[in-house]
Amino acid sequence: MTDEQKPIRRIRSFVVRAGRMTEGQQRAMDENWPKYGLELKDGMINPADVFGREAPLVLEIGFGMGDSLIEMARQAPEKNFIGIEVHPPGVGRLLSRAVEAGLTNIRVYCDDAVEVLEQCIPDESLETLQLFFPDPWHKKRHHKRRIVQPEFAQKIRQKLAVGGCFHMATDWENYAEHMMEVMSAAEGYRNRQGEGEYAPQPEWRPVTKFQQRGERLGHGVWDLMFERTA
Repeated sequence: MTDEQKPIRRIRSFVVRAGRMTEGQQRAMDENWPKYGLELKDGMINPADVFGREAPLVLEIGFGMGDSLIEMARQAPEKNFIGIEVHPPGVGRLLSRAVEAGLTNIRVYCDDAVEVLEQCIPDESLETLQLFFPDPWHKKRHHKRRIVQPEFAQKIRQKLAVGGCFHMATDWENYAEHMMEVMSAAEGYRNRQGEGEYAPQPEWRPVTKFQQRGERLGHGVWDLMFERTA
């Protein structure tokens, strides 16, 4: 195979962490995946068919253990939520909590978010795309692995409805600055707070245990909200 023929490997923004599912998480996956789970292999979805109704659609990339996404879905029953997470224990926990809360407005992918966006999410279908506390890849040589990059900003712009919002949050100041630099330069967006300004944490974004721990250690938290304009 020549150099020209070799497939280009995409730099991934995540590493699948080692971690076994608890019995409860595995049981939640086995019992509830048919109701809440979505599969990359099934291709492009029609959100109205998936949820059985037309409603504003919120997508979260990397929901971790799912606590904040569950709380948002519980507090906004008028909206539909899709979560994407590559780590099965987090997916199992979210499914367990979704059942406990009796939620019908949430669905889940356990897969690579970039591939899900490309293959499964229709253009101009999202009211909000959420990216909360992504891996900061704090070593300079790893900055290329950060998910927020110019190419990513344009890929997700296609998925947002005009007027839709890309909402980011991080507790790494350097990553917040990187997000601001990338998104301020990105075509087709405007900063809802004004040029170079961070957003106050909205009341509907729950404070997670992860955030509480960081705040106890003296970490700041930066929210950024960029709206698709074209």
